[in-house]
Amino acid sequence: MSKPFEIDRLGPGDLTLVRAMNALYADVFGDAASYADAKPDHAYLSALLSQSGNIALVAVSGDTVIGALTAYTLPKFEQARSELYIYDLAVAANWRRRGVATALIAKVQMIARKTGAWVVFVQADYGDDPAVALYTKLGTREDVMHFDLKPD
Repeated sequence: MSKPFEIDRLGPGDLTLVRAMNALYADVFGDAASYADAKPDHAYLSALLSQSGNIALVAVSGDTVIGALTAYTLPKFEQARSELYIYDLAVAANWRRRGVATALIAKVQMIARKTGAWVVFVQADYGDDPAVALYTKLGTREDVMHFDLKPD
Protein backbone atom coordinates (compact mmCIF):
# COMPACT_ATOMS: atom_id res chain seq x y z
CA MET A 1 0.00 0.00 0.00
CA SER A 2 1.40 3.40 -0.92
CA LYS A 3 1.64 6.29 1.53
CA PRO A 4 -1.21 8.83 1.35
CA PHE A 5 1.34 11.63 0.77
CA GLU A 6 4.86 12.23 -0.52
CA ILE A 7 7.53 14.59 0.81
CA ASP A 8 9.39 16.63 -1.82
CA ARG A 9 12.24 19.12 -1.56
CA LEU A 10 11.55 22.11 -3.75
CA GLY A 11 14.05 23.37 -6.31
CA PRO A 12 14.27 26.43 -8.59
CA GLY A 13 11.61 25.12 -10.99
CA ASP A 14 8.98 24.40 -8.33
CA LEU A 15 7.38 27.84 -8.30
CA THR A 16 3.79 26.58 -8.29
CA LEU A 17 4.53 24.39 -5.26
CA VAL A 18 6.32 27.16 -3.35
CA ARG A 19 3.33 29.43 -3.93
CA ALA A 20 1.03 26.66 -2.66
CA MET A 21 3.35 26.29 0.35
CA ASN A 22 3.02 30.01 1.13
CA ALA A 23 -0.77 29.83 0.70
CA LEU A 24 -0.84 26.95 3.21
CA TYR A 25 1.26 28.98 5.68
CA ALA A 26 -1.08 31.99 5.24
CA ASP A 27 -4.11 29.79 5.94
CA VAL A 28 -2.73 27.72 8.84
CA PHE A 29 -1.04 30.67 10.58
CA GLY A 30 -3.88 33.12 9.80
CA ASP A 31 -1.25 35.53 8.47
CA ALA A 32 -2.04 36.62 4.92
CA ALA A 33 -0.04 39.84 5.42
CA SER A 34 3.21 37.88 5.76
CA TYR A 35 2.58 34.95 3.42
CA ALA A 36 0.11 36.03 0.73
CA ASP A 37 -0.20 39.79 0.37
CA ALA A 38 3.24 40.78 -1.01
CA LYS A 39 4.13 37.77 -3.14
CA PRO A 40 7.75 37.68 -4.34
CA ASP A 41 8.30 37.37 -8.10
CA HIS A 42 9.42 34.18 -9.84
CA ALA A 43 13.05 35.29 -10.15
CA TYR A 44 13.35 35.90 -6.40
CA LEU A 45 11.79 32.54 -5.49
CA SER A 46 13.85 30.66 -8.07
CA ALA A 47 17.08 32.23 -6.76
CA LEU A 48 16.13 31.43 -3.16
CA LEU A 49 15.30 27.83 -4.02
CA SER A 50 18.59 27.40 -5.89
CA GLN A 51 20.64 28.05 -2.73
CA SER A 52 21.45 24.72 -1.06
CA GLY A 53 21.24 26.20 2.44
CA ASN A 54 17.58 27.13 1.97
CA ILE A 55 15.29 24.14 2.44
CA ALA A 56 11.64 24.11 1.38
CA LEU A 57 9.80 20.81 1.82
CA VAL A 58 6.20 20.04 0.93
CA ALA A 59 3.97 17.12 1.75
CA VAL A 60 1.77 16.48 -1.27
CA SER A 61 -1.32 14.30 -1.58
CA GLY A 62 -2.37 14.03 -5.20
CA ASP A 63 -1.77 17.55 -6.46
CA THR A 64 -2.49 19.29 -3.14
CA VAL A 65 0.11 20.65 -0.72
CA ILE A 66 -1.07 19.37 2.67
CA GLY A 67 2.01 20.25 4.72
CA ALA A 68 5.18 22.29 4.45
CA LEU A 69 8.44 22.97 6.24
CA THR A 70 10.92 25.77 5.63
CA ALA A 71 14.42 25.57 7.12
CA TYR A 72 17.66 27.47 6.80
CA THR A 73 21.26 26.36 7.20
CA LEU A 74 23.21 28.50 9.65
CA PRO A 75 26.99 28.17 9.26
CA LYS A 76 28.73 28.73 12.61
CA PHE A 77 31.85 30.72 13.53
CA GLU A 78 32.81 28.89 16.74
CA GLN A 79 33.38 25.57 14.95
CA ALA A 80 33.44 24.39 11.34
CA ARG A 81 29.86 23.17 11.44
CA SER A 82 26.33 24.29 10.77
CA GLU A 83 22.87 24.05 12.27
CA LEU A 84 19.51 23.72 10.53
CA TYR A 85 16.77 26.03 11.78
CA ILE A 86 13.17 25.04 11.10
CA TYR A 87 11.51 28.40 10.57
CA ASP A 88 8.02 27.37 9.47
CA LEU A 89 6.10 24.11 9.76
CA ALA A 90 2.41 23.77 8.94
CA VAL A 91 -0.07 21.01 8.18
CA ALA A 92 -3.56 21.50 6.74
CA ALA A 93 -6.22 21.03 9.42
CA ASN A 94 -7.77 17.92 7.84
CA TRP A 95 -4.33 16.22 7.67
CA ARG A 96 -3.21 16.75 11.27
CA ARG A 97 -2.33 13.83 13.53
CA ARG A 98 -1.60 11.63 10.51
CA GLY A 99 2.21 11.78 10.56
CA VAL A 100 2.70 14.65 8.12
CA ALA A 101 4.66 16.94 10.45
CA THR A 102 6.76 14.04 11.73
CA ALA A 103 7.57 12.99 8.15
CA LEU A 104 8.58 16.56 7.23
CA ILE A 105 10.86 16.74 10.28
CA ALA A 106 12.35 13.32 9.48
CA LYS A 107 13.17 14.56 5.96
CA VAL A 108 14.92 17.69 7.27
CA GLN A 109 16.83 15.52 9.77
CA MET A 110 17.99 13.35 6.86
CA ILE A 111 19.13 16.47 4.98
CA ALA A 112 20.97 17.60 8.12
CA ARG A 113 22.81 14.27 8.34
CA LYS A 114 23.76 14.38 4.65
CA THR A 115 25.03 17.96 4.86
CA GLY A 116 26.89 17.46 8.15
CA ALA A 117 24.74 19.78 10.26
CA TRP A 118 25.25 18.96 13.92
CA VAL A 119 21.72 19.86 15.09
CA VAL A 120 18.26 20.77 13.85
CA PHE A 121 16.39 23.25 16.01
CA VAL A 122 12.93 24.80 16.07
CA GLN A 123 11.07 27.32 18.21
CA ALA A 124 7.50 27.04 19.46
CA ASP A 125 5.23 29.66 20.94
CA TYR A 126 3.82 29.36 24.43
CA GLY A 127 0.22 28.22 24.07
CA ASP A 128 0.87 26.25 20.87
CA ASP A 129 0.36 22.99 22.73
CA PRO A 130 0.26 20.67 19.68
CA ALA A 131 3.63 22.00 18.44
CA VAL A 132 5.17 21.80 21.91
CA ALA A 133 3.94 18.21 22.31
CA LEU A 134 5.35 17.20 18.90
CA TYR A 135 8.75 18.80 19.48
CA THR A 136 8.96 17.39 23.02
CA LYS A 137 8.34 13.90 21.60
CA LEU A 138 11.11 14.37 19.01
CA GLY A 139 13.81 16.30 20.83
CA THR A 140 15.19 18.02 23.89
CA ARG A 141 13.44 21.15 25.15
CA GLU A 142 15.33 24.33 25.99
CA ASP A 143 13.42 27.31 27.38
CA VAL A 144 14.74 30.49 25.81
CA MET A 145 13.54 33.99 25.11
CA HIS A 146 13.18 35.42 21.60
CA PHE A 147 13.55 39.11 20.78
CA ASP A 148 12.85 40.88 17.49
CA LEU A 149 15.23 43.80 17.05
CA LYS A 150 14.45 46.42 14.42
CA PRO A 151 17.28 47.35 12.04
CA ASP A 152 18.60 50.88 12.39
